[in-house]
Amino acid sequence: MCGRFVITSPPSAVRQVFGYIEQPNFPPRHNIAPTQPIPVVIIENGARHFHLMRWGLVPSWVKDPRKITLLINARSETINDKPAFKNAMRRRRCLVPADGYYEWQTSGGRKRPFFIHRRDGSLFGLAALAESWIGPNGEELDTVAIVTAPASRDLAVLHHRVPVTLTAGDFDRWLDCSADDAAPVMAMLKGPLEGEFTWHEVSTRVNHADNDDAQLLLPITEEQRAAEDAPKPKKAAPRKTPPTEVDDGQGSLF
Repeated sequence: MCGRFVITSPPSAVRQVFGYIEQPNFPPRHNIAPTQPIPVVIIENGARHFHLMRWGLVPSWVKDPRKITLLINARSETINDKPAFKNAMRRRRCLVPADGYYEWQTSGGRKRPFFIHRRDGSLFGLAALAESWIGPNGEELDTVAIVTAPASRDLAVLHHRVPVTLTAGDFDRWLDCSADDAAPVMAMLKGPLEGEFTWHEVSTRVNHADNDDAQLLLPITEEQRAAEDAPKPKKAAPRKTPPTEVDDGQGSLF
């Protein structure tokens, strides 16, 4: 799956790789989480454009977005069958720029986070689907889901699913929805080749979406791991409230 990802390349580098018209300026993000606005590249009027969309797709036919499950991922195996995704797969394929993403592996009864990135350190695109929801009062919400596929044998040691990651040579083919047909791109919906990505364990600070700094990407040290694995001190029992004194009629703030 894909539940957190990273964009740390300068905006100029992202624009050069993805070739969109706009010149947005945005800060590095080290811990992007669902429901947050994320950069998305999509074809409009024959050209690539940059947009910010909410991560968590809302199908256009939904009446109340608050009453549906958050659709942050779309499984490649069922993408043409699910009503939430099949139209977007034909008409609104898009890319999410990324420098890496996080995955959690269960080991020793604990979930340990890992930062995963291309072995050559280059930017890549997460294959994604976009959808616009229009509310009863005309409000509009642009949303996106990231496509996932079965993991290759090496990445499967962390998790059995991975995001579909595309390099610049695949961008045109994925983004081109002019044929209104998903068949030409179905073969692209697969995990990366073995050895294409590498990873290392990081601090559990990444578990909290409020943490967003470059330290999150660093390999965890033995000292850090020991500190994070150490039993947490028990909280002291709450003090008993002393009996209420008889009011002497004078009134008091204490």
